[in-house]
Amino acid sequence: MLVCSAACGADLLALGVASELGIRRRVVLPFARTLFCESSVADRPGDWGECYDRALNKIEQQQDLVILGYEQADPAAYARTNAAIVDEALRISKQEGRLAGALVVWDGKSRGKEDLTAHFLDEARGKGMPLTEILTLMC
Repeated sequence: MLVCSAACGADLLALGVASELGIRRRVVLPFARTLFCESSVADRPGDWGECYDRALNKIEQQQDLVILGYEQADPAAYARTNAAIVDEALRISKQEGRLAGALVVWDGKSRGKEDLTAHFLDEARGKGMPLTEILTLMC
């Protein structure tokens, strides 16, 4: 099972591959999906909107969409969502008797305390999850 958010880039790519492989997907969003799309999908370069809608329509239909209900203006909403994703993955893995691990696709460098990818790694590491990092550095 894949538990993640649905931001453009690695999240949406992973959701697409998981769908192709028949892997169950659970998406955790900080607030309503339309608001999340505005702040993490449609406002980014590229045409991610169609991919987002296609994935979330199916995930919502399967009742695997979790909306946490945070305010969009809450500066901690995304960090708290990271924690919720880790907790959800651990809860499901315990329930199913399986090991949960964390996968991060990034350049390997924290941009400081506001870096949400580094925050996710810290959350997962703090809960004892095995970590896999895929570095996006180009030669």
